[in-house]
Amino acid sequence: MKPEFPSYMPLPALEPDTEFFWKAAREGRLVMACCSACGWIVHPARPVCSRCRGRDLAPRELSGRGRVVSWTVNHQRWMPGLEEPYAIAVVELAEQANLRLTTNLVDTPLDRIRIDLPVRVRFREASEDVGLPVFEEDPSPEGAAALAASIARPAPDPEPTTATARVLSHPPRRVAPEERLERRAILSGVGQSKVGRRLFRTDMDLTAEAALAAIEDAGLTPADVDGIASYPGAMGAGPPGFAGPGIAEVQDALGLSVNWHLAGPEGSAQIAPVIAACLAVAAGLCRHALVYRTVSEATAAARGPGGGGRQGIGAGSRAIGGFGAWLIPFGAMSAANWIATSCVRHMHEFGTKREHLGAIAIAGRKHAALNPNAVYRDPMTMDDYLAARMVSWPFGLFDCDAPCDGSTAVIVSSADCARDLPKPAVRVNAVGTAMRSRPSWDQWEDLATMAARDAGAQLWSRTDLRPSDVDCAQLYDGFSFLALTWIESLGFCGKGEGGPFVEGGRIELGGALPMNTWGGQLSGGRLHGFGFLAEAVRQLRGDCGERQVPDCEVVAVANGGGPVAGCMLLTR
Repeated sequence: MKPEFPSYMPLPALEPDTEFFWKAAREGRLVMACCSACGWIVHPARPVCSRCRGRDLAPRELSGRGRVVSWTVNHQRWMPGLEEPYAIAVVELAEQANLRLTTNLVDTPLDRIRIDLPVRVRFREASEDVGLPVFEEDPSPEGAAALAASIARPAPDPEPTTATARVLSHPPRRVAPEERLERRAILSGVGQSKVGRRLFRTDMDLTAEAALAAIEDAGLTPADVDGIASYPGAMGAGPPGFAGPGIAEVQDALGLSVNWHLAGPEGSAQIAPVIAACLAVAAGLCRHALVYRTVSEATAAARGPGGGGRQGIGAGSRAIGGFGAWLIPFGAMSAANWIATSCVRHMHEFGTKREHLGAIAIAGRKHAALNPNAVYRDPMTMDDYLAARMVSWPFGLFDCDAPCDGSTAVIVSSADCARDLPKPAVRVNAVGTAMRSRPSWDQWEDLATMAARDAGAQLWSRTDLRPSDVDCAQLYDGFSFLALTWIESLGFCGKGEGGPFVEGGRIELGGALPMNTWGGQLSGGRLHGFGFLAEAVRQLRGDCGERQVPDCEVVAVANGGGPVAGCMLLTR
């Protein structure tokens, strides 16, 4: 009996490069693009082979056998009618190492799911022209043989053109001091709007408040500002309350005249426009750049469907293309699901526990109690953390950031302005932007790491400072596991050692590495990356009152998770 496709679930768009996959699945076949020259299977399909750059690719039918390399059980109702809980799995197919599908496990008890479970494909008939490959446990001898071969199989061969080989053979180049152009920039001002839940203010109102505060903090007037940048910029679609106003709107509203401007959703995570502004200042394209990030997701959610719902997702919807087509039809609708699979893999390989994630959430809550602008300030114990409702295993409610409304702005100025500032300048020591593997949630070759690995490595290639010099870390915690990933990626401990590292109050005020001293996004509020930057500036200035880190001279700031990441090292 074929597993039924829930009628309320959205469907993948039929796009020119990938429609053959969905149509073949409708016929009960698992088919992927294969390079005729080297035999490499390319997924998602592209018109070029990433291994040998060949242009002759043709569909190849696969065996449909594989193994579970990670999984999560979703408990959150992301849309009306969604029946939960259900299992989401990342399945590695038998034909090729790291060739994966995010999918569902069906007819398999949830308590039987484990890493390396042998599975075989089944198909859901989603519509007259779309089928979805899902998987079930495979107890057959063929499944056991495929599993054994898969586990024993080495990683892709070390030819220089493979993604894995690029990562291993091209470490970050050590950069001479005169090439570190980011050091020609400083952060001269910081400003924030009111931050809170459901403020019911417009994005432009919040942005203007933060921007004007940052300009004043730098001792400037709007007439001095000759650059502007933001993340993600004006977006024609997307979750309501996510994007904030575009740079053209803000330039017009504030009456700015600029020589340089930039916005967009692609780049080294949310911190990308700040790094770009540093380089623009270094190149002389502008002297004082306003960079801002605005969110109003809490108000959007309060306004209900159309104000806070997910655009492009509905029963029978065909608006899901790009990477979402490989995730959303399987109920992997949130980064909570996608990142949970990386966390489960990390737990499997290194013994990381939920209590380790809890230590991150509890430290943030303790720090938020000292921040009058934080969203959540009530005390939280480990028992409170563990008792919270589950979202997507192993993430409970307190592993997920708190939607809020607010805007944060910084002024990036030329370093030669430092002597004229009314407040101490914050100096940019180094940046990290690298992305040296596949920019994908499920095709990244090492599921226990993320793009933070590459950005962090590049950061330390651009400075003479070391992780031991960092006094305070402001690390992205859209989900608790992301902060743990950054701890490892920035070299504060070894790979896989993040869990033990956060034990014993080490990341709390008074510990060896105070982290997210404003509460982070888990308790301070989801300001989408820029809250960490604002706190870093204030810590280096000594402006944090009860939560001030004594003698704070070096702060690491990191943004992003999954396939995007960017970081900065700031000094006094």
